[in-house]
Amino acid sequence: MTGGSASGDTGIANGALLIAFAEAVLGEDDERLAAARADLAHAMGDAALVDAAGIAGFFNAIDRVADATGTPLDDQTATETESLRAELRINDFAAAKRALG
Repeated sequence: MTGGSASGDTGIANGALLIAFAEAVLGEDDERLAAARADLAHAMGDAALVDAAGIAGFFNAIDRVADATGTPLDDQTATETESLRAELRINDFAAAKRALG
């Protein structure tokens, strides 16, 4: 999924709230984050909010570890994510990083 909250119904229970939370976590608007946390806790409970925050933190960390260590994608993941990586221009990241020095 690349459309974020504009994607509409994800077919996942509380999917729109989870996307709003993920977008707020990645953003810089503290009020938006507070509102997203409150909405998620109200709809799904405090334990679900903690789980969602943990998952967001994990994904934030694991991609940094993979990038820092130069971990390549396995063949299956590379094949399955080819169009997504092209759409998001992820394949351009390494060249841009090299150009920065």
